[in-house]
Amino acid sequence: MLQTDSELIIKAQKGDALAFEELIYRYDKNVLSLVFKYVRDPDEAKDLYQDVFLRVYRGLKNFEHRSEFSTWLFRIATNVCLTYKSRHKKRMMVSFYDKPEDEHEENIFESTIADTGLTPDKKLEDIETDSKIQSALDNLSPKQKMSFVLKHYEGYKIREIAEIMDCKEGTIKKYLFDAVQKLRLELAAIYN
Repeated sequence: MLQTDSELIIKAQKGDALAFEELIYRYDKNVLSLVFKYVRDPDEAKDLYQDVFLRVYRGLKNFEHRSEFSTWLFRIATNVCLTYKSRHKKRMMVSFYDKPEDEHEENIFESTIADTGLTPDKKLEDIETDSKIQSALDNLSPKQKMSFVLKHYEGYKIREIAEIMDCKEGTIKKYLFDAVQKLRLELAAIYN
């Protein structure tokens, strides 16, 4: 029988390594997807992913079940991404021509740029458009970018994003509004 997150957390808090592994297994792909969409660099995403679960491991003993585990986990992931961004103010670009070093990275790329049966010209056009969109996203403030990624890439509701980012819904709406305005300006040439 499938155990709930709460049951696994209680066991993990008592030192059950298998329960902690099950928690990680339930959410690891979502966390990796989130951090990859934020940093767009497979190596950096793997480092941040490890940092997230290290913090979860260290902090799990203090988890008090006041929120869903997933909300707490994604709050940690968000904070790790925002901290990373503030430390690395350089532009982060992914070369679509670089070969991934391992199978896990390859799966990320496959899901990101899956073969759609497009012509080479159309693929090149799509890659250039994606690069421009990513560049525009990188020019957003870290909190605007995280709000945008959580809303438009991960499908979270504003209420959930506010809980994950530990701020008011109005603040998230402002981040999203400003992000969309900036993206419209930067991407006007593509869509006009």
